[in-house]
Amino acid sequence: MQLDSLQAQHQFFIRQRIRMMVNQYEVRAVAPDGTEGPMLAFAQQKRLAFKEQVTIYTDDSKQYPLLGFKARQRLDLGATYDVTDHAGTPIGLFRKDFAQSLLRSTWHVEQAGLPQVTGQERSMPVALLRRFVDSLSWLPYHFDFVAGGQPVFSVVKKWGLRDRYVVEIQSPHIDRRLVIAMAIGLDALQGR
Repeated sequence: MQLDSLQAQHQFFIRQRIRMMVNQYEVRAVAPDGTEGPMLAFAQQKRLAFKEQVTIYTDDSKQYPLLGFKARQRLDLGATYDVTDHAGTPIGLFRKDFAQSLLRSTWHVEQAGLPQVTGQERSMPVALLRRFVDSLSWLPYHFDFVAGGQPVFSVVKKWGLRDRYVVEIQSPHIDRRLVIAMAIGLDALQGR
């Protein structure tokens, strides 16, 4: 997929595939009728890795990397993840705000030339339920990412046994690859 075509997307779906030893995610465009359209990207993360790393490919053949993100350190409660393109060129980063995440998960997203974007779970009751009742991992949630009080993008986890997300982007300036990395990170890293 061409970068210009990806950058033109304002909404996409992410669906987790059920696999034994890896987490896999399909990123799909929204079709004109509002259903899942063509694949934009495919992500794979090894479970139980010492240093979190996720590679995102152009499709599920995994022949052509599109981008990836990797933790800076092995064990870090407020871990920072660097997001790079297929050649290793930095796109941006995201990091968990450990202190604020004790009650409501909070993430910061940074891209050169843009103000810092902060994302937080919208519902405090849902956030608290998810922390104290481990069996409620299927519970939907809604993250709003804002900069200077203006919406940048949102990630909504839908009801269901499999993890499914709707990502909506309000800012034309944020790199869609960074949004994809953060959205996948919400699922892959949220419990850490």
